[in-house]
Formats: sequence, C-alpha cells, structure tokens
Amino acid sequence: MFELTGKAALVTGGTRGLGKVIATMLARNGAKVAINYRRDEESAAQALGELRKLAPEALALKAEMEDDAQVRAMVREAAERMGRLDILVANAAATAFKPLLEMKPHNLQRTFNLTIGGFVAAVQEAARVMGEGGRVVMISGIDSIRHFPGHGVLGAAKAAAESMVRDFAFELGPRGITVNGVNMGFIATDSSRMYFGDQYEMAIQRTSERSALRRIPTLEEIAAIVCMVCAPEASYLTAQTIVVDGGISLGFPFGP
Repeated sequence: MFELTGKAALVTGGTRGLGKVIATMLARNGAKVAINYRRDEESAAQALGELRKLAPEALALKAEMEDDAQVRAMVREAAERMGRLDILVANAAATAFKPLLEMKPHNLQRTFNLTIGGFVAAVQEAARVMGEGGRVVMISGIDSIRHFPGHGVLGAAKAAAESMVRDFAFELGPRGITVNGVNMGFIATDSSRMYFGDQYEMAIQRTSERSALRRIPTLEEIAAIVCMVCAPEASYLTAQTIVVDGGISLGFPFGP
C-alpha cells in the first residue's frame, strides 16, 4: 500500500492499542520498526514476537517518556541498532481522567512531562540523525479540540503538541523533514474500555450515530493515515494535524 522498504521507524507507546497497530502496519509496508514501552514486559514481549513475523529485526526499547534522559537514550539506541532513523511516531500518552477542578499538581506534571516533554526530547534527538525525507508524526486526539469529560489536562497537552507540530515543521522543513499530527475521535482500545466502563457500548453507539459514516473506525484505518503521511509521496504535506474522525467534529449537533 505504502512503500516504506528501507525506512526505519520508532513508535512510542507501540506495544498496545493504536501504537501496536501503527507499528504493525509500518512493518507490513517494509519498514524496520522499534517499539517503545514503559514497564509492561509481558505486553512488550508479545508485541515484539508478533512484529518480528513481519520485520525480523524489530526492537522493543524500554523508556519512561517522562524522563528526558531516557527518551534521548532510546532514540539514539533505535537509530544505532537499526542503522538509521527515518520515522518517529509520537504515540505515547497518559493522564489522570478527572475534572480540572480535582487535578493535583503531580497529575499536571506527569501529563505534560510525558506528552510535551517526551515529544520535544524525542523530536530533538531524532532530528540529529534524520535526513532528507524524514517523517515525524504526533498522535493527537479529539480532546484537543472538543470538550471531553475528564480529559481537560490531556486535551490541553495535546493541543500544545499540535501547536508544536507547526513550529517543528518550519524548523525541520529546510532539511526535508516533515512534521504532522493525526487526530482521531473515539477508537476501540483497552483505554477506551477502561475510560467508559459499563457505558462503553453506549459510547460506540452514540459515536456511530454522530459519524457521517455511521460507525467508528478500525485501528487499521487510523494507522493507514499515519503510513500515508510517512510515505515518500507525502513529501509536501507538513505542519498539519489531520482529523480522522468520520466527520464527528463537523457534524450538526442536533441532527440525526
């Protein structure tokens, strides 16, 4: 679908959910892939085993995305062990799902250190080794542009990251490196199940009703957009955050 043979990619938060599917699709299209994880060794080993069926040289790299030194060391290791680094997908995210009025300082610090600090450190370090044709993709979410209960801090952090996408694009553009974001609405992941709890099926139904396509996306449909952005043919696409939400954010709020 997208010719990425010879490219080397690093996907943060790449052992579960959307990150895992993105890593898998990059590998399926010919890229060498390194996936980052925080502490779940079992999930990392399972994801790596599956990935190596497509990309035998795939790597799993442990790093806490809140820790600047660990992030930089991870990016350097990925580039050294794969021989190059052409694609960085910043997918890792974490927060406390609470109203802003209940947020504690450590909740704010963790969310912004990971979402912003980790993103900036990873891009800065990747920029040292990326050459012409490099791709940076930041995975955002609908909470950056719409109210989402309990997502106030994460939404603010993702909105800040989307702003940084534009600035990084202009800083790295003269070197032939593009920087884009991919934003999506509701997706079916373990995190979504945890967040919605016993209202999960209702969330799927209501989201489907609001979508122009009357359904929620598969993870593969979101991953395909990421791969498209990383393809050589997307060389003039930069400084954008592409919203892949089936039209939910643009729909008439009182319509059927």
